[in-house]
Amino acid sequence: MTTVVVVKKDGEIAIAADSQSTFGDTALAASFDARWNKIFKAHGGYFSICGSAAHDLVLQAALKKSKSLDFSSRPAIFDSFRKLHPKLKEDYFLKPDEEDEDAYESSQMTVLLANPHGIFGIFSLREVYEFERFWAIGSGRDYAIGAMQVLYDRPDMSAADIAKAGVETGCIFDVSSSLPMTSYTLKVAEA
Repeated sequence: MTTVVVVKKDGEIAIAADSQSTFGDTALAASFDARWNKIFKAHGGYFSICGSAAHDLVLQAALKKSKSLDFSSRPAIFDSFRKLHPKLKEDYFLKPDEEDEDAYESSQMTVLLANPHGIFGIFSLREVYEFERFWAIGSGRDYAIGAMQVLYDRPDMSAADIAKAGVETGCIFDVSSSLPMTSYTLKVAEA
């Protein structure tokens, strides 16, 4: 799994992720992985995914082919992922089935997005959440969220500092996350 975090504070946005990939009981550390960065840039923002390792290349390719997508707000992100869903099925052979009780087909991925418009989470049924302070995904998320909650209101901690602490804490306690990490920061757009 992974530990990926997003933080928004004092006009700054940070996204950070660990570097370990896990295949069952086997861990692929950054020192063995030529492409260990779990964050990629597209459409003016930074995306990171947890779930199947295939999601990373699939979403990068789908976003590259779809130039007219809008990631500027929660409704726009929902609409963009709604437009991407049939392409994921048709062009990339996504299997959209999860549980029989699910009301909608699944996109099978959990995504964090940091862009000048805010910090967002996109979940498997295309639910979109906009976070005000911070959030985390992956198997180390609970540890990361706890660490970020403790540090968020400290005046000496920037968004990047808090994101770094979140990922570091996830890597300490989660067996499926490890350092080094990648992080990016950007400014919040003027309202």
